Amino acid sequence: MKIREIFETPSMPLASPSYPSGPFRFIGREYFIIHYETDPGAISAALPEPLDPDGSDSVLYEFIAMPDSSGFGNYAESGIVIPAKYEGVDLNFTAQMYLNNQPAVAGGREIWGFPKKAGKPSLTTISDTLTGILEYANVQVAIGTMAYKHADMLCNTKGDRMGAQEKVIAKLSKTQVNLKMIPDVDGELKIAQLVSYQLTDIVLKGAWSGPARLHLVPHVNAPVADFPVRRVLGGFHIVADLTLPYGSVMHDYLK
Repeated sequence: MKIREIFETPSMPLASPSYPSGPFRFIGREYFIIHYETDPGAISAALPEPLDPDGSDSVLYEFIAMPDSSGFGNYAESGIVIPAKYEGVDLNFTAQMYLNNQPAVAGGREIWGFPKKAGKPSLTTISDTLTGILEYANVQVAIGTMAYKHADMLCNTKGDRMGAQEKVIAKLSKTQVNLKMIPDVDGELKIAQLVSYQLTDIVLKGAWSGPARLHLVPHVNAPVADFPVRRVLGGFHIVADLTLPYGSVMHDYLK
């Protein structure tokens, strides 16, 4: 294999790359998000400097189904997202993420620095209930439920559907940040960065809010319960097409 061919290969291994070149398009991506109050000490412990808590003492628990994602296929993921600030700017920091797709684990970690681990997440509608489950090592560590499509977020008393749609799209396109850490061959850190990205080309297909509940079980290798549920603030169910582009380095710890 020529050097040129090595540089043209999108990912390892050379014989069968784990994922192609981006950007990556998602069709019918389905979110179930539970916004809840938690222990502010847990938030502070999980946010890497120079990020700061946003003061809400709340986090987002997410179950996401991705039935059609270019390069990755069909998979689901689940985890914790923390609303935070960087130099006064609001953003979301991904603290934990578990999914059932090896190419997406490899690509997410290697490109954007997502904190991805292998798990068994699912998002399904059972009778009148939107149900999210995360299983790790044969233990159900997270169970989320929401009343199915009780309140349409795109309809309001003033009938401003366009304005309501823009608000939901703004939530999805909010700046997201990951801590990317990759060691060199000697074990020392080669890359230590805060990586930011924003979802683009969003086509909203539906958005609903409603009552929700979340149950978390302590687990040493999937510590989502380190963010205990104090009070559920609301549940959200969103379906959209969108693009995940490449990101940018927001902060480099090694420079």
